[in-house]
Amino acid sequence: MSGSNSSTSAGLVAAVDLGATSGRVMLGRIGPNTLDLRQVARFPNGPIQHDDGLHWDVTGLYANITAGLTAALRDEPSIRSIGVDSWAVDYGLLQDGKLLGEPFHYRDERNLAGVEAVHGVVPFEELYRINGLQFLPFNTLYQLTVDRVGGRLASGETPLLIPDLINYWLTGGLHTERTNASTTGLLNVTTQEWDAALTARLGLPESLFPALVDAGTTIGGLTRTVAETLGADKGVTVTTVGSHDTASAVVGVPARTDDFAYISCGTWGLVGVELERPVLSDASRLANFTNEGGVDGRTRYLHNVMGLWLLSESVRTWEAAGTTIELPALLAEAGRITTAVPVFDANDPRFLAPGDLPQRIADWCGEHGVAAPQTQAEFVRSILESLSQAFARAVDTAAELSGKTVSVIHMVGGGSQNALLCQLTANRSGREVIAGPVEATAIGNVLIQGRAQGLLSGSLESLRDLVARSFEQAHYLPR
Repeated sequence: MSGSNSSTSAGLVAAVDLGATSGRVMLGRIGPNTLDLRQVARFPNGPIQHDDGLHWDVTGLYANITAGLTAALRDEPSIRSIGVDSWAVDYGLLQDGKLLGEPFHYRDERNLAGVEAVHGVVPFEELYRINGLQFLPFNTLYQLTVDRVGGRLASGETPLLIPDLINYWLTGGLHTERTNASTTGLLNVTTQEWDAALTARLGLPESLFPALVDAGTTIGGLTRTVAETLGADKGVTVTTVGSHDTASAVVGVPARTDDFAYISCGTWGLVGVELERPVLSDASRLANFTNEGGVDGRTRYLHNVMGLWLLSESVRTWEAAGTTIELPALLAEAGRITTAVPVFDANDPRFLAPGDLPQRIADWCGEHGVAAPQTQAEFVRSILESLSQAFARAVDTAAELSGKTVSVIHMVGGGSQNALLCQLTANRSGREVIAGPVEATAIGNVLIQGRAQGLLSGSLESLRDLVARSFEQAHYLPR
């Protein structure tokens, strides 16, 4: 991926960007008028089934990360900084610096017991006033409560969110970056500090939680062992970025006005607006909107929509049954459908767990008295119509509850490559959709590192202007 022309004042950083289905190491060249991105390594990621449930292979993930960073440093020895972002809420437990087993996956069914235990102590209505988060059954506070009840939180253990765990292995330092901490449910939405009263009520010792740091903090150099493994010199540092991948993606939105909504569309569709302060009204809670921390103290006011997981898991189901799927051809066929297809509730919890999603979609249709899709192309069209409706409704609700005017929607991430989804979203929202860049998360990661390294300066607005100048976007007008 290329961006604007190189500048003599530009420098190099490496972005480790971890998604729920794949990870990548990106090399970023950045300066006041320079923003170039190049993929050095890409590797798969996904759940692994153990006897006790669904986990992440974070040890294997780290091996792929170090291999990617080694390749990046071999290509460009002058890399100044490394920054890590990933999905939210999941964590590894450390004891005496050692990982106690692979982290649980947020789609594991164990979390339901945590929901009941937490809400029995702190009702959700009160919880929302404290942390400002929408209800998601896998938020970190529910997972930690399951661990506490199950005796997995012994004295001296430390939970580290995935990017903080990677940073710990790179530097030996224990920190939690705020944008990701804001997704745990244990950060006070007003103070942006760990809420000691809440953790005490939940029986979670305050000593569990590492010190909080902001995005753009240089947390240290590589350990000697890591530096030798990567072939790095002692000048390479690790910098915190918006370590929740959506926080980095929002930095990478190429907005040139402030009247925008964003859809960071990948496995999940994160749909919302950027605000200066949280919205904690009853209407916001009932609409299940969340107030997550953004870079530079902004609030990411958004709603989680199931996202392209619906499509990827359907494709996986068909392929497991022996069908070879050519997704571009299938999307083209879906785009040619002129008859009505069912529009289902993309946020129905039945679609969260892995499994036969086409059958679950058909079941939803049967329960609601509508004809289910019959062909694979009809299922794909139904999924995209349903996602576009969920996106449009979330944008309308975000604007209404926050009072923010929304004239344009920026779609970034993998979903921005799906022309049919972008056009359907424009149609259903009645707003222009500007699609791209695909790698907005890695771009946001690189931008915050670059600013911390003194390679460029300015507000988020100036960083976004650089993105707009550096990468092409596609425009979709409502039809």
